[in-house]
Amino acid sequence: MFDVILFQPEIPPNTGNIIRLCANTGAKLQLVKPLGFTLEDKQLLRAGLDYHEFASITVHESWAECAAAVKDRRLFAVSTKGTQRYDLVDYAVGDAFVFGPESRGLPAEILGAVGEQHRIRVPMVPGNRSLNLSNAVAVVIYEAWRQLGFGTSR
Repeated sequence: MFDVILFQPEIPPNTGNIIRLCANTGAKLQLVKPLGFTLEDKQLLRAGLDYHEFASITVHESWAECAAAVKDRRLFAVSTKGTQRYDLVDYAVGDAFVFGPESRGLPAEILGAVGEQHRIRVPMVPGNRSLNLSNAVAVVIYEAWRQLGFGTSR
């Protein structure tokens, strides 16, 4: 379906929530090290409940390794610096969405490697900094999945 890529995530409950989201939407989760926690972290496990076994999770040692794994996919960088609103894009099966660490967002090297039309943002009221990572992932993945009919013919 889709890939959710978390580049150097820092907060265990956010990643736990995203694990649960991926398990319930069929999205694959890819984590890029360094992680701000271990996969055995109590907060991560608590937030993900018992969904860890239902989620497809891959951990990459580096961005280069992750980028190679999704090289044949359309890659969308989700950022407050995105030029395209997330809801104005036509998504397709196999699209991959990369999200940056909670404290600093995606680095310029990743943003620069993604075409401007694939740098997407979730709108907010002027003057606000950012959404919670797990909320932003949910908004984007559910819009992409909605466009594909939630995997059903209605």
